[in-house]
Amino acid sequence: MAVEMSTSLGRIDVSEEVIGTIAGAAAMDCYGLVGMASRSQLKDGISELLGWENLNKGIEVRTENGELVVDLHIIVSYGTKISEVAHNVQSKVKYTLNQMVGLTVNRVNVFVQGVRLVNED
Repeated sequence: MAVEMSTSLGRIDVSEEVIGTIAGAAAMDCYGLVGMASRSQLKDGISELLGWENLNKGIEVRTENGELVVDLHIIVSYGTKISEVAHNVQSKVKYTLNQMVGLTVNRVNVFVQGVRLVNED
């Protein structure tokens, strides 16, 4: 399902995949984020780290009661404050979707699926 917007010149439909890609790119720009995780965890509760080409697999975009909701499944870097990383992701995604597409996002839900040790080399 696409998100519809009306302008004085006509109607604009933006697919959920496009919204998810923009949200994922915005989230990946946040400090402390290692990557996106698959929405469904693998066996034994291990999260799959997704690359740039698969960002949409870690993001769900939906409308609830006419409001836009974005769910992000992320993996954070070990040693970072998880609440700060999650808050930064929420803010960045809301701001970016508003600036790039003109959408008002009512909720950005962040699900931390794992913590990874990142080499500084």
